[in-house]
Amino acid sequence: MTSAIHIDPEVDMNSEKMVEIIIHFKTQPAKVAVAIAEMSGVPLTLEQAKQDVEESHSRFKKDIERYLGQNQIPYSIKHTYKMAFNGVSMKLPGKEIKRLLQSNEIATIYANKEIKLIPPPKPK
Repeated sequence: MTSAIHIDPEVDMNSEKMVEIIIHFKTQPAKVAVAIAEMSGVPLTLEQAKQDVEESHSRFKKDIERYLGQNQIPYSIKHTYKMAFNGVSMKLPGKEIKRLLQSNEIATIYANKEIKLIPPPKPK
């Protein structure tokens, strides 16, 4: 289970405080899945790929209810992602992330952080 999940080293899994993470699911976004299937010679319609994405979100919601909700662990899903990548951003106590590792939907867990690009200096 957990050996297949990559966890960003910046994620503090020992914290009592609420942390924000981004969870990337194993199921690819629909258009990516169709492209991969096409390259592999496997038939996959966009409609089926979209259904696969929806089902991955449904399974994950059941998992978080089982692993967090039933144990009265506070959490919130901040955003769902289905286009550029498939997953969610969420907030929960850092030490409780370990419970989520039981979910078969998770491929990667990232720290949710803002990244700013510094524009290059203007030529003189």
